[in-house]
Amino acid sequence: MPETGENPVRLAENTWPSVPVGGLVLVPVGSTEQHGPHLPLSTDTVIARCVAERAAAVLAPETAGPVLVAPAIEYGASGEHGGFPGTISIGHEALHLLLVELVRSLTPWAWRVVFVNGHGGNLRALGSAVGQLRGEGQDAGWVSCEAPGGDAHAGFTETSVMLHLAPELVRMAEAVPGDTRPLASLMPELVARGVRGVSPTGVLGDPSGADAERGRELVRTMVASVVRRIDANRADARGHLLEPADRRL
Repeated sequence: MPETGENPVRLAENTWPSVPVGGLVLVPVGSTEQHGPHLPLSTDTVIARCVAERAAAVLAPETAGPVLVAPAIEYGASGEHGGFPGTISIGHEALHLLLVELVRSLTPWAWRVVFVNGHGGNLRALGSAVGQLRGEGQDAGWVSCEAPGGDAHAGFTETSVMLHLAPELVRMAEAVPGDTRPLASLMPELVARGVRGVSPTGVLGDPSGADAERGRELVRTMVASVVRRIDANRADARGHLLEPADRRL
């Protein structure tokens, strides 16, 4: 599997006559939100974009048509991070509308659209929007950049990934542990009080010991899962692409 996604076809860098008709478009979906005192606000967007580009490099030779990577959506539903300076949230309804209209605009010339999501707060809008689009007959789906067993937010997992993808943006000297309880245990408090009410630093996990090599492994896992799901093209009612029974990667 290519390590850097050599020469991914970035839609925004083309002229219109050079855009192929009838391909697959991957749309990274991220956020602009706090990621503790040591990670940039763009963390989710950086991860979604890089995973999409590396997936495109793997998918391109295996698909019937070209694979394009659209510009990332850098604003998401991040209301739970309100109260931290720098966080920008457009909310579930606005994100839903954006996703729907984006696919409607793409599908006259793209045969399939898949959102590659980097932020958990976007899941509600993705499910409702893509479910609606599939009901309209659109070939749309979504996948998440998942790291099984990882901590919740700005902890070991995301810090390791960012040390691999964009080490120049990571301030490890300012990294501090946060609330390390599993996300399932934290969720009732997060819903009631928001992230700041649970962790004043914004960290849900512990970035101590984060490592770029571990980040490389995590990204490989994310990319492989995205490729498998897109290649299998099996989805639930909300358009979430499922893992195939037979894993080929």
